[in-house]
Amino acid sequence: MKPLPRIVLLATGGTIAAAPDPTREGRAAGRYQAGALGIQALAAGVPALGQLAQLRAEQLFAIDSKDMSDARMLRLARRAAALLADEAVDGLVITHGTDTLEESAYLLHLLLKSAKPVVFTGAMRPGHALSPDGPANLYQAVAVAASPAAAGQGVLIVMNGAIWSARDVDKQDAAALHAFGSPHGPLGRVVGNQPRFYRAPSRAHTLHTSFSLRGLRALPPVGIVSAYAGIGPAAYEALAAAGARGIVHAGFGAGSVPQNLWPTLRALRQRGVQIVRASRTGAGPLLRDSAAPDTREHCLAADDQPPTQARLLLALGLAHGADTAALQELFLQY
Repeated sequence: MKPLPRIVLLATGGTIAAAPDPTREGRAAGRYQAGALGIQALAAGVPALGQLAQLRAEQLFAIDSKDMSDARMLRLARRAAALLADEAVDGLVITHGTDTLEESAYLLHLLLKSAKPVVFTGAMRPGHALSPDGPANLYQAVAVAASPAAAGQGVLIVMNGAIWSARDVDKQDAAALHAFGSPHGPLGRVVGNQPRFYRAPSRAHTLHTSFSLRGLRALPPVGIVSAYAGIGPAAYEALAAAGARGIVHAGFGAGSVPQNLWPTLRALRQRGVQIVRASRTGAGPLLRDSAAPDTREHCLAADDQPPTQARLLLALGLAHGADTAALQELFLQY
């Protein structure tokens, strides 16, 4: 009999590892403490995992994912890379809070240099809820990571029976179990506890990106400003004053920029701050020089990357020394 795949569970906390809030107020409000349960306890609650893979578990963080940071994401990427380089590891499942899951997954999608399956999962309901989704999500994530079909697909997210690519998924609902989505749909689904893939990512990832963890000590600071009617320059100026090397303008519709902002953005570009236009809608490609005079103003236009992914892609490009022209190409390449 063929031995079961060797899968590492790498835990970072989140709702999937939550426990009831110990305060009276928390109990009354139905609140919980994210990341309170260790990965050993979490895995023990799903004994059928042992039928899917040979498991070993490791606790990297025990945090609410709202407290994830660039430094922590890089630490996660480095630990994931080290585990994947181990010949005794066939795949990786990362448990993560859903608030920033899409950001961590996307960063690893661009940085990891391995074809081994890497699967993120989490939960929308804590384990003590009436109908928790964490156990099923964890089981299905391990099933995907243990499948040869998941190899070479880049970093994946498994939630509520769907298999998503980290390239274009984001959290789209604050409460529903089907909280994650992509304008391009899932790569596949878990059917009868087995993954079925129907499409594959076409944009470069993992082994085929120009990015590397080698020498990458920190991500350059990049911020996001979401547009609204009557927006002024204060947020852009504050980010630049705080040292931002880039700013993602999450603009209206096709990433349009109000006329009153151009003097500020022009001044920031003269100071070397990169400006990327993205859309606050979270879907649909942008066309350079269409909704704004990008070439004239030396600004960048995202393709269809949501603002959160555009921020990370810009930060990686800056970290690797890309100039303005090369940065623009990244949004069309990835």
